[in-house]
Amino acid sequence: MPEQENWILIGMMGTGKSTVAELLAHKTGRKLVDLDAEIVKAAGCPIPEIFERQGEAAFRQLESVVLARILEDKPVILATGGGAVLNPDNCRLMLDKGWVVALKADADTILRRVGEDSNRPLLAGGARERILRLLEERKNAYDFAHCTVDTFALEPEQVAAHILMLQRV
Repeated sequence: MPEQENWILIGMMGTGKSTVAELLAHKTGRKLVDLDAEIVKAAGCPIPEIFERQGEAAFRQLESVVLARILEDKPVILATGGGAVLNPDNCRLMLDKGWVVALKADADTILRRVGEDSNRPLLAGGARERILRLLEERKNAYDFAHCTVDTFALEPEQVAAHILMLQRV
């Protein structure tokens, strides 16, 4: 991958995207961008509030607009939200604008990491069942990535080191 390329982390919530992106930004000196944080800035309110007031469709539309804006600023380490891949246009844009790494983990690992986080509207009302359903619904949604790293048994530092090794190959 060219040195000026964006590095884009995708995957389900709880796979470590934000934590690993922060480590990668520190190790590479690249700008760190968290898509969800940028959406909150653009909307002027927290994500659960966007879902509550405007619905998921409005959130996804804003997510696409913010994603496109972010990917014009190179080179960045971008941690996306888990659902950013639901729009095929977003997937094409990510492939066109960077090196895409999918992080994955099993349901138990995700549940342990995110628990009953009230900032995750898609988990409201039974996190375990929702995680299992989302994993099933999105089982192939991350397959377009250039590479995949299973974070199940790895510490964030190990995941970051693995990604750095993959990037140098």
